[in-house]
Amino acid sequence: MREPNMRLNFEKKDFTLSDQVTGEATATKILGIDFKRLFLKESGTNKSDNLATFIPINIASIPVIGGFVVDQTSGYALYDMMKKNPGYDVVLYPQFETTVKRPIGLGFIYKITTVKVTGRLGKLNK
Repeated sequence: MREPNMRLNFEKKDFTLSDQVTGEATATKILGIDFKRLFLKESGTNKSDNLATFIPINIASIPVIGGFVVDQTSGYALYDMMKKNPGYDVVLYPQFETTVKRPIGLGFIYKITTVKVTGRLGKLNK
């Protein structure tokens, strides 16, 4: 049951933490559309990120603590990181490194965005 003011406090001892792990994703957009992922739902979001509600294709979610996911490519990188490291429940304080290339000059016509995410993954102890 969900309640609007529900809060659950965790401590470090409640998690088993991974070493630093990484994930990477690249999105190529032509006229603002990523045709490769037009109908895919492979992404991670932070529910407190208000921009995530305006992205109609992004309905998959990976819990993220301590960071906001603004660009869809960042969500794809989070998904890649979780897929490479199965069995974890949450991403803790991710750090994003973003590179944007505009080969034609105008980013709206053709843009390549590469995101590398680094962070620790947490598994809830039983």
